[in-house]
Amino acid sequence: MTQEQNKRAAAEAALDFIDTGMVVGIGTGSTANYLIEALSSMKKKIDGAVASSDATAERLKQCHIRLLTLNDSGDLPLYIDGADEATQRLQLTKGGGGALTREKILAAASQRFVCIADQTKLVDALGGFPIPVEVIPMASSFLERELTKLGGRPVLRDGFTTDNGNLILDVHDFIIENPVSLEESINHLAGVVSNGIFARRPADVLLLGTDQGVEKTERSA
Repeated sequence: MTQEQNKRAAAEAALDFIDTGMVVGIGTGSTANYLIEALSSMKKKIDGAVASSDATAERLKQCHIRLLTLNDSGDLPLYIDGADEATQRLQLTKGGGGALTREKILAAASQRFVCIADQTKLVDALGGFPIPVEVIPMASSFLERELTKLGGRPVLRDGFTTDNGNLILDVHDFIIENPVSLEESINHLAGVVSNGIFARRPADVLLLGTDQGVEKTERSA
């Protein structure tokens, strides 16, 4: 199977977690797009969806899926999204598409977070994929220096502005021994909005599309 077929299989497997009448949080990216495509066939089953980005909101509208805001819906029973990296402990790197802050908000507001990915995203440790950090524009140079002190090599994502009007620093070369600690350290820097390490609130379920089928891993309590 191709990588795209594995992504689609993981996305379609996530439909099993959706109950009638749910409002579902939907992530951003290529695997989430397969989810929206699959969800369009059962849109009458759900009460609506909350999008993690403007791009996702537009896709949901195109599929005639009722769009709500998080302020409208309240806490969500379910959030489904992809990842750039995932470990067996269901800690993730996210934000390659630049929607990390809204994705992190939806994950925090959801009772259950289901991550959908293909087998190439499974890693032993986070850090092979650059860690995106959303920053207030006036703080970008300051934060480049501070992130360097933490052991990373930040690179400004050229020509990119987030849906929130901010910039992204993609931080390469982090050696991540303790993802929770590093996530907290980055968040404590003045001018940081959010970062792409999802370790304090990891996924609850990982659906991994492989050549042998979809593998499910659930996080232990």
